[in-house]
Amino acid sequence: MNPEPVPPSLVAKAKKIKLMLFDVDGVMTDGAVVLHGDGTESKRFHIRDGIAMVWAQRAGLRVGLLSARHSASTAQRAAQLGVTLVHQGVSSKIVTYDQIVGDMVLTDDEVAYMGDDIVDLAVLGRVGLAAVPSDATAEARACAHFVSAYAGGDGAVREVVELVLRAQGLWAAIVAAYEAEGHAGQ
Repeated sequence: MNPEPVPPSLVAKAKKIKLMLFDVDGVMTDGAVVLHGDGTESKRFHIRDGIAMVWAQRAGLRVGLLSARHSASTAQRAAQLGVTLVHQGVSSKIVTYDQIVGDMVLTDDEVAYMGDDIVDLAVLGRVGLAAVPSDATAEARACAHFVSAYAGGDGAVREVVELVLRAQGLWAAIVAAYEAEGHAGQ
């Protein structure tokens, strides 16, 4: 992902972030749910989104999921990524958001949230960094500080995580660690 110049106001917002919350369907996925004959479901997750979430956690950021739907696929993906802050099947995202922020003793300015639809509007309107995928609804895009160049399930999560890590001066160390692997043993 090639970073374009980021407005200073957006960098300032990203520097404050301690917690990154993500909706799942339409953000981490393309929004499609495949229902199987046995009643199970499956979803498609982008590998770059997942590794970015892992890097964010390794860099010291908290990462969490906030979804109105309950899904075994979401729980499994969260476990694979080491994401333990997972709220599924929530009837009100803003009520759950308030609980999370209160429990973690954070301010709204310290939280980034990526959502894609009208169920996300209340949270998008409160957080310090509101982000949406390129294919988010018009209402969600209107609330966003950052609109990804990528659609949900196609790299949008990676782009916003990278934005925050770059703003906080953490991206270069991640890249350098992988570059160093290539030089080990030489």
